[in-house]
Amino acid sequence: MAILVAGGAGYIGSHMVRLLQRQNREVVVFDNFEKGHREAVAGIPFFEGDLRNKQDVKAVFEQFSIDAVMHFCAYSLVGESMERPEIYYENNVQGTLNMLTAMKDHGIRHFIFSSTAATYGEPVSVPIDEQHPTVPTNVYGETKLAVEKILDWFDTIYGNKSARLRYFNAAGADPDGDIGELHTPESHLIPLILAVALGEREHISIFGDDYDTKDGTCIRDYIHINDLASAHVLALEYIQTKNESLLCNLGNGSGYSVKEIIDVAREVTDHEIPVETVGRRPGDPAVLIAGSDKARNVLGWEPKLYDVGTIIETAWKWHSGKAREWQR
Repeated sequence: MAILVAGGAGYIGSHMVRLLQRQNREVVVFDNFEKGHREAVAGIPFFEGDLRNKQDVKAVFEQFSIDAVMHFCAYSLVGESMERPEIYYENNVQGTLNMLTAMKDHGIRHFIFSSTAATYGEPVSVPIDEQHPTVPTNVYGETKLAVEKILDWFDTIYGNKSARLRYFNAAGADPDGDIGELHTPESHLIPLILAVALGEREHISIFGDDYDTKDGTCIRDYIHINDLASAHVLALEYIQTKNESLLCNLGNGSGYSVKEIIDVAREVTDHEIPVETVGRRPGDPAVLIAGSDKARNVLGWEPKLYDVGTIIETAWKWHSGKAREWQR
């Protein structure tokens, strides 16, 4: 029996596949390659299909023997979600519902859901734990919260068990350097900074340096992608053995400002990395730090690559190496 990794050719999904393979677990990838990369799943069993197509979703369960699903097929650009909400509801909500319905029809009861800290909205307290109010300030966060509510009802009505894992800032790359983060367009801070070091951008923009933080720039919680993946395995084992659904934050519980991340990247890359300060972006909270005690206590999860220097070093190895081949 295999684990189906939906969106397994994408950034988070491909690292999830890599970890499962290292643990000698059988894996099948489901992806339409709209955002993912074929290079990331070379040699891995996959089904090319679209989550929004009910026949595609049905067919993957008919073709492969699946006993659990890990789901990474979301659109995730906050700005785009506020410009085109309809595609976010269609893909993130309806697409996920298609997957859940097909799972129910085929007797598959265990589901790991890639959720987000964007479900919380503007923080009223920091660090943010799972009891924090969920008041999303953008459509992306709203669609993720909508799926979480669907999962609650599928548990109540059908007994399907799920783990909803709310990420903070996933970052870094597999230390081997052969898979990593490659988005088009890119919106994440660390890859944008490294693109400056590689001469692909003239400077990195800082959106506001007048926040109420230690250096005036926004503070975020960065978690290495492999640590993120390891939590998914533990979450799957939990819902399978305990027969209980689960909600957890995933973050390191420490924050770094934009300026601090730039300074560390300068040390790692030995490049100047010019900076341009511009106005704030609407809706950017000053501080987002995870309260992740629940994941540590309930799952026994312990991040290993938590040092931000290590996170950036792994990203730099990828972006200055294999990523450039994928971009050709």
